[in-house]
Amino acid sequence: MKTKKIPMRMCLGCGEMKPKKELVRVVKSKEEEISLDLTGKKAGRGAYICKSTQCFDDARKARKFERTFSCKIEEALYNEMESELESGTK
Repeated sequence: MKTKKIPMRMCLGCGEMKPKKELVRVVKSKEEEISLDLTGKKAGRGAYICKSTQCFDDARKARKFERTFSCKIEEALYNEMESELESGTK
């Protein structure tokens, strides 16, 4: 029997390759709206981070989200996503 391939994605914070289901997706929609996608099914351009706030902070400080999505992200949006990440992964 053929083994199923596990999709791997790279975390923007730590740079490690991990299975897609272990990561949280950050998505930029066609309306230029950036949000956390805990389901992994929203339409748009996606980037992945570990479920830890440490990786989120590392990606935030290095401005990796801004580079990936080619746009400026407000501090308020970062704070909103961080609190959503903390509450969504418990």
